[in-house]
Amino acid sequence: MSTILYRPGDVWRHAVLLFSAFLALVPTLYMIVTALKSDEEYAIDKLGLPDTVVLENFRSVLVDSPFLGWMVNSGILVAGAVLLSTTVSVLAAYAIACMEFKGRDTLLAVTTSLMAVPPVVMIVPLFVLYTKLGFVSTYHGAIIIYAGLITPFSVYLLTTFFRNVPRELFEAARMDGAGPFMILLQVVLPLSVPALLTLVVVNSLFVWNDLLIAIIFLQSDAKRTLMAGISVFQGRYNNQVPLTMAGMVIASAPMFLLYVLFQKHFIRGLMSGAVK
Repeated sequence: MSTILYRPGDVWRHAVLLFSAFLALVPTLYMIVTALKSDEEYAIDKLGLPDTVVLENFRSVLVDSPFLGWMVNSGILVAGAVLLSTTVSVLAAYAIACMEFKGRDTLLAVTTSLMAVPPVVMIVPLFVLYTKLGFVSTYHGAIIIYAGLITPFSVYLLTTFFRNVPRELFEAARMDGAGPFMILLQVVLPLSVPALLTLVVVNSLFVWNDLLIAIIFLQSDAKRTLMAGISVFQGRYNNQVPLTMAGMVIASAPMFLLYVLFQKHFIRGLMSGAVK
C-alpha cells in the first residue's frame, strides 16, 4: 500500500482553502436552512437546523407573488443579451485573431479598454438617448445595453482562444476549398466549445444579477426583472425572514444549475490560452 506524504506547506495551503470554502458557503447554508423554517421556529432559533422542514415558504413565493414573472423577464434579457453578444463577439474575435488587416491590434486594444469603463458613467447619456428613441421599458433596449457591456470581455476571451487554434487546421481547410466563414463554422467553433460555454455562464450571471440597468431602463412593473423585484419583495416581507430567504434560494437556483451543468467546460474555458 502506497503512503501519501504531505509537506507542512501543503497542509497549511489545504487548511486555508478549506477555511475559505467554509466562509463562502456559510451564507448559502444559512439562506437554505432559514428558508426551510417556519416564522415561529425562526423567531425561537435563528441559527439552528429546522426541527421540521417547511416547504410552504417556497409555495408562497411561487404562487402568491409575481416571482415567476420576474424570473421570466430576467430569462428573456439573459437569453437575448448573451445570444447577441456571443454572435458579435465570435465574428469580431475571429477577424482579429485569424485575419490579417491593418489596425487589428488597435481594434483589440480599444475593445479591451472598454472593460475598464464603469457602466454608471454611461447611464445618463444612454437614458437621454433611449428616451428620444422610445427604448425605455422595452426588452430590446435593455438587451442592447447588456450586450454592449459584456461584449468587450467576450471579444478578449475569444480572441485569446482563437489564437491558440493550430494554423495547420486552417491550411487544411483552405486546401479543401473552405472559405473564411466555413472555416469559422467547421473548424474554429467546434474547437471553441469550452470558451463559448464559459462566456455563456459568466455573461448570464452578469445579466441575471444586474440591478442598476434593470431599475433605470425597465421602469414598467410588467418588465421588472428578478433583482429589481427582489428589492420590492424584501421591503414587502421584511418581517418574514424565512419567506424572504425562500425567494433568495429560488432566485439563485437557475444560475447555480447553469454553472453545475457546464462546470467542466467552464474551467477549461477559463484555462484556455494560459498554457500552449
